[in-house]
Amino acid sequence: MLARFASIALRSCIVSLCAVSGAVADDKQGVNWPQFRGPGAAGIATGFDTAKKWDVSTGKGIKWKTPIPGLGLSSPIIWGDRIFLTTAVRAKGDQPLKVGLYGDIQPVKDDSEFSWQVLCLDKKTGQILWTQTAHTGVPKIARHTKASHANSTPATDGKHVVAMFGAEGMFCYDVDGNLLWKKDFGPIDSGFFAVPDAQWGFGSSPIMHDGKVILQCDVQKDSFIAAFDARTGGEIWRTPRKEVPTWGSPTIVDAGGVVQVVANGWKHIGGYDLKTGKELWKLEGGGDIPVPTPVCGHGLIYITNAHGFMAPIYAIKPTARGEIVLKNSGDTSEHVAWWTPNLGNYMQTPLLLGDHLYSCRDNGVLSCFDAHTGERIYQKRVGRGISGFTASAVAADKKLYYTSEDGDVIVVKPGPEFKKLATNSMNESCMATPAISEGMIFIRGEKHLFAVDTPKAKKAKKGGRGQ
Repeated sequence: MLARFASIALRSCIVSLCAVSGAVADDKQGVNWPQFRGPGAAGIATGFDTAKKWDVSTGKGIKWKTPIPGLGLSSPIIWGDRIFLTTAVRAKGDQPLKVGLYGDIQPVKDDSEFSWQVLCLDKKTGQILWTQTAHTGVPKIARHTKASHANSTPATDGKHVVAMFGAEGMFCYDVDGNLLWKKDFGPIDSGFFAVPDAQWGFGSSPIMHDGKVILQCDVQKDSFIAAFDARTGGEIWRTPRKEVPTWGSPTIVDAGGVVQVVANGWKHIGGYDLKTGKELWKLEGGGDIPVPTPVCGHGLIYITNAHGFMAPIYAIKPTARGEIVLKNSGDTSEHVAWWTPNLGNYMQTPLLLGDHLYSCRDNGVLSCFDAHTGERIYQKRVGRGISGFTASAVAADKKLYYTSEDGDVIVVKPGPEFKKLATNSMNESCMATPAISEGMIFIRGEKHLFAVDTPKAKKAKKGGRGQ
């Protein structure tokens, strides 16, 4: 079931072949968080102390909280002193959000008019600097009861801000809110492949790299992955995918100078050449509604999914080429360092920190694996056992942050032994993955965006910057 590396020397050789590309180089000071889960989707911020304990009810440790109109489950992104966020505002009345552990597949029936908005906030004060309405109308596709009409996290390169609103289109602004271009992909539908009437909205987030916007669009019909010019919106390449609807976002990986786009999937986990869109390698997965985003480190690409057959975790070598076949638990491949079935998670993107891979299921059960071998080191429950977990974990300052749908942010010590450091209630539902910048943690709740302040005693670590 698990294949080990041959030696430490081989392990070191592989590490040199894989690096997460993108905005990592821009984040040396732990300032920019330009996409879903930050640079390279790694979910890790460096250079600053971050809080362990805060109290929303009293305001202790909270720098500011800002009401956000409408309902959006997208995460905040950050460049410099600006935060960018998306939302969908119903013309009249509230939008119910049903959190928790349940299996209802029916969508929300709502023919109301909505406005899809992009917001820019001041990072230091929480003041909304500008709001742009990208589109107004009745949603073309219904949403899930645990979703919104603004699920996709925007992306920025410091010049452009790209927001994806599914069937309503993709929109690009400059950082001052001026519309640069927009794309209409038609009524794209990423609902349940087995029950087409169960529409759930769109969830894959765009990413940016080297002047390109990359979009993974796995839907009921004509799925594709594509690259667009960030300046003009012109299509650079588009590669069809024989894939059912998925909700994951792609990742950029540099393997020995060959930059590739890596996508999760059910029928098609794969890597694509960033320049041309040519498929480099392919693997049929084990979870039929993949949500987690691939992450990279130690010379490996870590991919997990669940819901359906097998629930695997794969550690794939970025030098892989051609089709990889792993059908049964004992199968091996020269392109896969290790893999294990039945331990993958459904909703959350895993977190790779040091020599450990942390994978948390939507019921709050956290597993810690040896990232090099796949050996499971521990399995513990981070929540109370009654909450769902959709937001992915983030890490900073030797702390892991896990956010439950009920609004509890659980702080866990990283390492081979499980230790819970604190539990902080946000007093409202939380579905979005937090962002971290200069030691501040930005947590989006159902109604507000919260800024958890940097500890007052020590603003920045050696090598970082103060605020």
